[in-house]
Amino acid sequence: MNDTPPAQSKPPGPVPADDPGRVLTHVSPDTDDSLPHLGVVGDTYTILVSGADTAGRYTLIDMHVPPGGGPPPHRHDFEEMFTILDGEIELTFRGVSAVAKVGETINVPANAPHVFRNVSERPARLLCLCSPAGQEEFFKQVGVPVAHRTEAPPALDDAATGAFIAKAIALAPKYRTELLLGDPKS
Repeated sequence: MNDTPPAQSKPPGPVPADDPGRVLTHVSPDTDDSLPHLGVVGDTYTILVSGADTAGRYTLIDMHVPPGGGPPPHRHDFEEMFTILDGEIELTFRGVSAVAKVGETINVPANAPHVFRNVSERPARLLCLCSPAGQEEFFKQVGVPVAHRTEAPPALDDAATGAFIAKAIALAPKYRTELLLGDPKS
């Protein structure tokens, strides 16, 4: 149970008029060739709904995480929610670890340090919602395009790994993210 009181919402007012310039987004991650599939830290992330689709309100990312996969420890100033569609993920939140399984949802509050890892023997699939949007732009900057949702990104040698880490560290502040790597050389 969550004992945190709900955030104060805006006072009620009229619902704004429909914006006919915005369109319905309808995608299929397995067959839609227009979706970006990006190799990031050994995982494959498919941008289903971008900030451009939601007027910046949120982004929705389909994550294919192989055994042993997951990002390094990090934190960011936006909310992040995961729903486990297949497999299981171990999430460490403020130093405490728990396993999330199929059908479970996890919400990571903004600014909280966290990391997740697929500690199972099979791939995991997660839906990741970030609000407000922007995380997808970071992934587009640091990721490597791949052909489909479950394709593994190319393996990186030591030099390419170092270049990836340096690029991610340099870009992270622009996307309201802090990588908690300590000394990147260790």
